[in-house]
Amino acid sequence: MSHFTKPPKDGLVGLLQNWKQDLSAGFSVFLLALPLSLGIAKASEFPPVMGLLTAIIGGIIGSLLSGSPLSIKGPAAGLIVVVAGAVTDFGGGEAGWHYALGAMLVAALVQIGFGLARWGKMVDYFPLTAVHGMLAAIGLIIIAKQIPVLLDINPALTKGKGPLELFTAIPEFVLSPDLRASAIGITCLVIMLLWPRSKNPVIRKIPAPLVVLAIAIPAELAMDFKHTEPEYALLHVGDLWESLDFNVYFNGLERPTIFMKYVLMFALIGSLESLLTIKAVDLSDPYKRKSSANRDLLAIGVGNALSAILGGLPMISEVARSTSNVSFGARTRWSGFFHGLLLLVFVIAATPLLELIPNTALAAMLITVGIRLSHPKEFIGMYRLGPEALAVFITTIFVTLAEDLLLGIFAGMALKILIHTTKGTPISSFFKSQADVSFDGNRYLVSVSQCAVFTNFPALKRKLESIPPGFAITIDLSDTTLVDTHTMESLHHFCEDYNAYGSGKSLIAGLDNHRSRGNHRFATRSK
Repeated sequence: MSHFTKPPKDGLVGLLQNWKQDLSAGFSVFLLALPLSLGIAKASEFPPVMGLLTAIIGGIIGSLLSGSPLSIKGPAAGLIVVVAGAVTDFGGGEAGWHYALGAMLVAALVQIGFGLARWGKMVDYFPLTAVHGMLAAIGLIIIAKQIPVLLDINPALTKGKGPLELFTAIPEFVLSPDLRASAIGITCLVIMLLWPRSKNPVIRKIPAPLVVLAIAIPAELAMDFKHTEPEYALLHVGDLWESLDFNVYFNGLERPTIFMKYVLMFALIGSLESLLTIKAVDLSDPYKRKSSANRDLLAIGVGNALSAILGGLPMISEVARSTSNVSFGARTRWSGFFHGLLLLVFVIAATPLLELIPNTALAAMLITVGIRLSHPKEFIGMYRLGPEALAVFITTIFVTLAEDLLLGIFAGMALKILIHTTKGTPISSFFKSQADVSFDGNRYLVSVSQCAVFTNFPALKRKLESIPPGFAITIDLSDTTLVDTHTMESLHHFCEDYNAYGSGKSLIAGLDNHRSRGNHRFATRSK
């Protein structure tokens, strides 16, 4: 994609100037969001139509409020585990859905508070190895939960099983599939995995989910699933208009520990995923615009509050749809608005068509998302970063699979601190950045000493971001005894951003006498 020097106008002027490109991109994202929103809601134990409601709110309202003009707001596969866990822990069924909405609404207010308090930099306090471990664990849990659906296994056989139990039961599932329904699911999975690999530029422009629907719906009609398959093989979308109501119940407060646990998980994990997404979108934006993380948290919070009140899922700035939006040629926030508007029109006009989508086809799409999150390249990347990074990554995954996401990410953080401590890093230096900034001519020198690790990086980053654009910056790490993986990667990203958004030049120096603990440029360095 070519890079432009002058970004398009925002607001109504941007709409008038770019509506053709944004409508085209919005239509393509709509094709991606339609089946995924249904599948995410169903996997989250929510009424499937509520996935569409969430995407509509995220598109129409979230896009207009967003601090990231090209990000797409909507339900996320990364929150399936949290949402489904909340529904189950609050009793399951319709009551569990209503009670989970109560925790979601409070979490949305917390996210609004994050935005107002300007906590958009909170992602800097979490080591990226643990965050990647959390996302990989989410991917593995999605795969574990969707394989039985792909094979059309009776849900009664999987009820109550955790991720590790579901993985151990896979041989049993493979030996007893519904051959007709699973044939559709496996075919759809192959399409989802191989279609994007095509080297034909015309084929690559056709979204894989659209191809899946074009094959799965006629196949279901030909096999007459309505009369030949069990009820659990069919998708029951529901009526959006009948479902709209004040759906929030606060009975979950009768179990305050569980209620607050899910408030924290919804607010924290949803915010982290959104912040990571807008970073990725900024890097791929051809106009090199810089998103407002605080405004985006505010938009997410407002969208989630409305979604929870009406019965929808929690939304985030979703990475797959957002990066696809960029690749489809979107120019302004109106592409996200158009995708939400198209979803609304489709729900009004064509809901019966949605119920022709086999559940196995939706499972194939979600398994693809799970594979993307927990791809072997993630493990290889952590191995290259060194044994410490790999240990934090795997610990986060294992604790998440065995317990839950919140314990998983905190276990990863605790292990990282423990590793640094055993390597001789004093506790007193963990939360205080030893960095001096000096200025000479047109050059800034940032001299860092002692240790530079994830817990004190935010203070270092504040000093770096206080330097105006257009200067030469040298980040001197020669006096440090330890620079961890999180700081190495974050410093490189700072340099890339500083160099991309202005005429200045920044670089990292002083690591010649440090030993790398891996064979990756972001590996931990120590003396």
